Amino acid sequence: MLSNSSRPVIIVTGANTGVGFGICHRLLFQLTIGSGHPVSNELELDCDGLTLILACRSKQRAEAARAKLCDTADELVCRAQRSPDYDGHAEIFRKNLHIAIHTVDLANIQSVFHFADEVAQNYPYVSHLICNAGLACFTRIVWPLAFQQFLTDWISAVTSPRFFLQSVGDTSPDGLGWVWQCNVFGHYALFRALEPMLAKYLAAPGARVVWISSHEATSEFYDPKDWQLVKSEHSYQCSKYQMNMVSLHLDREAIRGQLDGTPAVRHLVAYPGVAGTSIASALLGTFRSFCMFVTFYIVSSIEYLAILGSPNHPIDIFKAAISAVHLSLIGIASLPGVSGMASSTNIKGAVQLGTVYISNTDRWGREYVGTTGLDQSQEEEAQTKELLENCDRLLKTFCDVQGRTSPSG
Repeated sequence: MLSNSSRPVIIVTGANTGVGFGICHRLLFQLTIGSGHPVSNELELDCDGLTLILACRSKQRAEAARAKLCDTADELVCRAQRSPDYDGHAEIFRKNLHIAIHTVDLANIQSVFHFADEVAQNYPYVSHLICNAGLACFTRIVWPLAFQQFLTDWISAVTSPRFFLQSVGDTSPDGLGWVWQCNVFGHYALFRALEPMLAKYLAAPGARVVWISSHEATSEFYDPKDWQLVKSEHSYQCSKYQMNMVSLHLDREAIRGQLDGTPAVRHLVAYPGVAGTSIASALLGTFRSFCMFVTFYIVSSIEYLAILGSPNHPIDIFKAAISAVHLSLIGIASLPGVSGMASSTNIKGAVQLGTVYISNTDRWGREYVGTTGLDQSQEEEAQTKELLENCDRLLKTFCDVQGRTSPSG
């Protein structure tokens, strides 16, 4: 059991809605019920308290989310007390649970710096950074393409749809690619700004950064010359691909630089699968979004009954959060495929250097964590290094403008 001086401090970006809220809910569930519950029997992060930081753009929405989470925490205590084997853990955890709100806008690097400064001033360390917030500039559905994909590859159509039209040329208030800054650069800047705080957390199982990516991540449309994705017609898919590559590079860098006896700040990738989020609602509207996810649930069930394939439709955000929470709470040694060494090579010459952890459900809707390899070719490795060099140059420019010696201050 972690002591008061090493209780986790977990930051979740985009925590007020969608998968981000689901992650917060599931963290409370698994930490409140304790290690004796079947869902949590592999937890290495066993603690009697938690500081959960909701990192959101809107303080008002964050406050509403915090109220719901506090109500949930109280309900979990009542649920635990009804168990004949109750040991008092839930009440202790609830007493030591602190849910804080700090606003941040990833599309504004000054806001990112301010957020990191607030965290450094108010907390002794950060144990987890869960990079969940993100957006897509979907504008409409191309229905002929949608019908074509459903007819030719219906599993792909409900997992990685190609029929959402995205706007091109959108830029952030900082003058950078809008989707790129919100999904990739804003989180990278946040990690660099919080890196010293993450390094201060030395308790097992060690600090980590969890990058919430997507099944839609692909290099198919990626042009490394357009690394801010301003010209891309598939900026969302490309940003998630970049996120995978950046996480893989940073994790290998952390392993290589690990000091003897000092835990490295690890970087891990989670796919939440298909779940109800504000991205779909914004494009389709509430009713049509609801109909779409009912359809996806039915299709997912049919896939299982026909033994055809995809378990990647948790639908429910609590279930979709299982991969990210699993990565947050489990010991690194218990995770398969987390290594600094190449494990296999595919036919395209890409080497499997890491693992993606996926929120899956069986045909009865029971969630579990699946895995798949995270590959990178030598060309992709070089492109990722160049991308991070560009990010570092941009960060230095923002630091110079703000009069900072480094992203952390």
